[in-house]
Amino acid sequence: SAGLLKDELRMAGSLLMEAAAECSVPAGSALAVDRQLFAEHITQRLLTHPLIEVTREEVAEIPGGPCIIATGPLTSDALSDSLRRLLGGDYLYFYDAIAPIVEADSIDYSRVFRASRYGKGDPDYLNCPMDRDEYERFYNALLEADMVTPRAFEDERVFEGCMPVEVMAGRGKDTLRFGPMKPVGLTDPRTGNVPYAVVQLRIENRDASAYNMVGFQTRLKWPEQKRVFKLIPGLENAVFMRYGSIHRNTFINGPMFLNPDLTLKVGVSHETYIAGQLTGVEGYIESTAMGVLAGINAARKLKGLGFIAPPGESAHGSLIRYITTSPPEGFQPSNINFGLIPAPDIKIKDKKKRRAYIAEKALAAWNEYIRAVE
Repeated sequence: SAGLLKDELRMAGSLLMEAAAECSVPAGSALAVDRQLFAEHITQRLLTHPLIEVTREEVAEIPGGPCIIATGPLTSDALSDSLRRLLGGDYLYFYDAIAPIVEADSIDYSRVFRASRYGKGDPDYLNCPMDRDEYERFYNALLEADMVTPRAFEDERVFEGCMPVEVMAGRGKDTLRFGPMKPVGLTDPRTGNVPYAVVQLRIENRDASAYNMVGFQTRLKWPEQKRVFKLIPGLENAVFMRYGSIHRNTFINGPMFLNPDLTLKVGVSHETYIAGQLTGVEGYIESTAMGVLAGINAARKLKGLGFIAPPGESAHGSLIRYITTSPPEGFQPSNINFGLIPAPDIKIKDKKKRRAYIAEKALAAWNEYIRAVE
């Protein structure tokens, strides 16, 4: 489903997908970028575009005229308060976390092996294997470690799709082994065996001077991260270029406040568009998709053209349906997944073939949409 969404974005001429291709780093079958190059590429495209004027100043209030709000997790307190006043307090949030980054030269390569899961693509990941004793020692240390806690007046909410490792560990001894530390599809060439558990490291930049700890989002205090993560084989002398951290992500209750064209239902006019993570989607690609749709819709409105809804069978249309028609009570952000996309109109038992059929129909419908809105 994520691959389908990326294909739709490419068909729409997404700048971010273009930049991702230009700034990609090896990551097996996954899409990963050199963050610094990626940011520089996009910044330069915006600064040099003849129709874009860049103004660097804080926006503390929602503007009166047509605008797109795409501030995501960087929404300032002032703008957040402005939105909260407009929405009457029904403004939601969850806590998200990011994974640590390790200096490549500090990894003990004698204790790790290169491989991609199931041998897919190039062996771009470093794998830190654990036997049962090593895993249990790490697991127990993780459970005992001190965490950064939310402020007293804030509820503790975490997003299921980006859950801190210590929260997963608290759900059961084997939860990590069936999650980010699952060893299936990874055979240690030195032993010929599949390890009891594995921590994967993914290249962070083009220089391969840094590695990201895959799936190791955490809110542990920094000294605890250093202590606990150095129990991972190969990371005994790790130098952490960035520790994992927790941040608050804010989003709007879309079913209550968003129209299908991504304008707010409240306010004096329907000229305020919401894009990115604020809409109630989760993930870089999903946030990009909402930006594309908000941009298309706003541009058409400024030209005096009518709103054209994205096709319901497309990944974009499925995300719009989720964030605007789900029950508003208990609404939570979602990644794109095949559960959001309508089932095929014919019965196909084989899952791979069924999903291929869904993708084919989605791309055909999306292509017609792109032609219609151009």
